[in-house]
Amino acid sequence: VQGVQAVGRLDQDTTGLLLLTDDGKFIHRMSSPKHHVPKVYEVTVKHLLEMRQVEKLLAGVVLEDDPKPVRAAACEKVSDLHLRLTLTEGKYHQVKRMVAAVGNRVEGLHRSQIGGLHLPHDLLPGQWRWLDTEDLARISGT
Repeated sequence: VQGVQAVGRLDQDTTGLLLLTDDGKFIHRMSSPKHHVPKVYEVTVKHLLEMRQVEKLLAGVVLEDDPKPVRAAACEKVSDLHLRLTLTEGKYHQVKRMVAAVGNRVEGLHRSQIGGLHLPHDLLPGQWRWLDTEDLARISGT
């Protein structure tokens, strides 16, 4: 479809919610770090999670290309090998680099939510659906 672009991106080995639109203002509003649109990721890690790793992700970690620390807006240990991480900015490979900075490794990554819009459980990989006005309100928090 001509003129349709992705809002943000997902790495090739990342699954989950990806929005497509032909509205440039919407893309800017959803992608700009100054708008602080939360994106929630379900992260499977290689090594057992320690609470100190969660605490560091919340406090902020320094990535090799930027001296300014980046921090998770929220971080929850769901199980020994699974955490739920919320970010409001989208730097290159940010989740993977943040997890590496606290001494672990991402084995699986899935974006489950953008703003207040959750990826429906019945929407299978490769499937899509149109957003309605309620969905758009959930995304933008209005």
